[in-house]
Amino acid sequence: MAKPILITGASSGIGYELARVCAAKQHDLILVARREDRLKDLKTQLEAAHGVQVWTYQADLTDATTRQQLFDWAQSLAQPLYGLVNNAGFGHLEPFAKTDWDKQNAMLQLNMVALTHLTRLFLPGLAAQGQGRILNVASTAAFLPGPYMAVYYASKAYVLSFTEAIASELEGTGVTATTLCPGPTESEFQDQAQMGNVELFSGKLPSSAEVAAYGYEAMETGQRLAIHGVTNNVLAFATRLLPSKNLADLMKKLQNPA
Repeated sequence: MAKPILITGASSGIGYELARVCAAKQHDLILVARREDRLKDLKTQLEAAHGVQVWTYQADLTDATTRQQLFDWAQSLAQPLYGLVNNAGFGHLEPFAKTDWDKQNAMLQLNMVALTHLTRLFLPGLAAQGQGRILNVASTAAFLPGPYMAVYYASKAYVLSFTEAIASELEGTGVTATTLCPGPTESEFQDQAQMGNVELFSGKLPSSAEVAAYGYEAMETGQRLAIHGVTNNVLAFATRLLPSKNLADLMKKLQNPA
């Protein structure tokens, strides 16, 4: 039996497609999300199509106790992990002064604290076996200030910095850490973030399946930073050259909800 990969936020979007890619590569899976019905449907599909074993766990990862319970339950399966994919996260488009604090706090807890906590819980086991993969899903938002989505952009900058740091710490251990930075992607994200028809998401976008396939390969090869798409790579490089005020003003225009 193959050592499983645990994927958070697996009920839709990039997380859903990462589950499909991993199953096609013959990885057993532990799928975590809030929407249990979607997880069970995906479990049925993947087990039938690829002959892998899939466990599901319904959880709201903004809660620390729930995260500990997930870890304890995963340990009880007696199946050492091969990989941890921290994909769960969300954003919201609104001027910061008008935002609901509970929603912003939940975003911080999920996008940053849950990712960090789960990494801390599972990493010692990966290190002890001398083999493993961590994939933390950030965004090209990590390279930019994000007016009207200030907390979301800042949270992804944290993910990038945190993952690059532990990737360096893990060098030579057999465990790797990869930051996946997609740009705007065709998924449920923009609807959940109430982004409507903002300019940033206009035009043809890459699919979640394309991003997931790219992210899986980057994870498997131990690539530290994986920025999907030529345009996004150029953007990430350009942010090192332009003043932050210019970048903030540009993003303000592209994301203006008015």
